[in-house]
Amino acid sequence: MRSSIAVLILLFTFSSSLFAQKVFEDRVFEENIQSVRIFPASVEYEAQMSSPVIELNGGIPMKLVFDDLAYDPDMYSAKIIHCNFDWTPSDLKEPEYLVDFNEFNILDFSYSIDTRIPYLQYNFILPRVTKSGNYAIMVYRGRDQKQVVLTKRFMVFQRILTVAAKVVPPSQTENRRAVQQINVNINYKTRELFDPKNNLKVMIRQNQRWDNTKLLKTPTMIREDIKLIEYQLFDGSNTFWAGNEFRFIDLRFVRSRGLGVKAIKMEEDVVYAEAGIDKPRPQGVYSEYLDLNGQYGIMNLERRNYELESEYMLVTFNLEAEPGNEVPYVIGAMTKWGNDPTSKMVYNKATKIFQSTLLLKQGWYDYQYAYKTAEGWNMTPFEGNYFETENEYEILIYFRDMGSRYDELISYTNLNPNKRRL
Repeated sequence: MRSSIAVLILLFTFSSSLFAQKVFEDRVFEENIQSVRIFPASVEYEAQMSSPVIELNGGIPMKLVFDDLAYDPDMYSAKIIHCNFDWTPSDLKEPEYLVDFNEFNILDFSYSIDTRIPYLQYNFILPRVTKSGNYAIMVYRGRDQKQVVLTKRFMVFQRILTVAAKVVPPSQTENRRAVQQINVNINYKTRELFDPKNNLKVMIRQNQRWDNTKLLKTPTMIREDIKLIEYQLFDGSNTFWAGNEFRFIDLRFVRSRGLGVKAIKMEEDVVYAEAGIDKPRPQGVYSEYLDLNGQYGIMNLERRNYELESEYMLVTFNLEAEPGNEVPYVIGAMTKWGNDPTSKMVYNKATKIFQSTLLLKQGWYDYQYAYKTAEGWNMTPFEGNYFETENEYEILIYFRDMGSRYDELISYTNLNPNKRRL
């Protein structure tokens, strides 16, 4: 009996060590797993492009969807991990944020219908959690947590504080026409905040990206008399490059060419598509049009069930640019913001075109081009920066109370003052 207890303790220690010092990211570890999305469960088509954020006890659960191109039914399990604001695992024990035992079988799957590349689509409604904050869902094969197939992040917030945020012309005049500044005011009359200067964390992200988030540090003013905290910084720490409206390609058709599609070829076992030739546009005049702020939506306008009847297509993107020491990447949600290996382009000497071929399910896709640098993605040489660009900003307010073992997400605001979505 003692040896069994010792083994259990050892296994628990080993399991805990797997998460020690680990930062969770949105990752897919197998090539056969495609079109991974996590979003608030809704019958609305736009929901799949929404940020993975829900309100604690709000009645709307989170939904995970992914396709398995291996086609043979497999048993997948899921585990929910509570994280700190920096996506490292928190010190909370599983029973402190979950009602159920923390291993869930993903049993809801459907076969694709008459597609050239067959696939299975898995759907999973995530369990209810009891604490606010950052969460990661880990999906693995069978019950073996060493065989992880994907991890996705989502957030659960409480509407405790009142937050006012707006996009304003930047304080730094040299980049006035190229960046957007986000000013944030926080009213904390409804929650006593101990030492907010050190225990409150204000994070802003642009277009649902985690690679360029801004963490606002020292507030410009704390008004204890009226319980108001202001972040109207002048050092550029609350500014983002404005960028440009996203390029797009319409893959909702296979029997005709959508916008941005140069050619489509239907073979017996696969569909090939070629995008038009894109060119850099850093110095052009800003042009306003509808986009999805870098996201994508699965859709099929030729058949009824767009999730199960949509084809997977091999899509080649073309960029006409001068070759140099740096190589351009195709970035957007469809390439996991450049983390997919196929996002790196290859120069075709015969055509003098950079190319990249991606496996994409029918739908509408936003994308841009960028160079990879030590500071992150540099889109400026290809896309330019225009203050008028419509971007989506999310303001996440984290707070760790005195003696607490985790970061609460006590407010969330989605800022999109000039929303122009398809």
